[in-house]
Formats: sequence, structure tokens, C-alpha cells
Amino acid sequence: MLFKSKQPSLSTVQDDLARLVDDVRALLSVKELDAIPEIRGVRQRIDEGLASAMDSADQVLQQTRHAAACADQYAKDEPWRIAGAALAVGALVTYVMCRR
Repeated sequence: MLFKSKQPSLSTVQDDLARLVDDVRALLSVKELDAIPEIRGVRQRIDEGLASAMDSADQVLQQTRHAAACADQYAKDEPWRIAGAALAVGALVTYVMCRR
């Protein structure tokens, strides 16, 4: 294997995002902050922003899953096209590397 990149899995990203949301909500629920008048507005804006971010993340996850399912189905339906494209890319990479 040429590239060994450690990319987080989808569930890890979801868990990290949920943990971050929980931490921010815990921070905002500290009662000592109620003495500051601007905190209520800040809390509301942050809560709305977090809700919006969670909705956006859910939409991105759904779109990603749909795209992956479509790509998988295409690869199953058209295996020779995938093999041909892989062969063409491999030949192009080999040509470029041999020219150097």
C-alpha cells in the first residue's frame, strides 16, 4: 500500500460532533453565567447554531451514503467499465511516471 492515511470513520466524526455539542451545552448551562445579561442571547444563538450544524451534518451524511450506494450499484452493474477506467488511469499514471 502506497498511502497509509488514517482517516476517521463516519461514526467517529459523528461521535466527536455529538460530544462537542454536549460540551458546549454543558458549558452554557452553568448557572453562574446567568448574572451576565448578554449570556441569554449568546446561549440562544449558540443553541440555534448547533441545531443548524447538526441538521446540516445529517444532510451531508445522508447525501454521502446515497452517493456511496449509487457508486456501489454502478460498479456492480458495469464492472467492465470500471475495470476499463482503472486500466486507463493506470496506463496514464505509468506513462507520466516513465517520462520523468
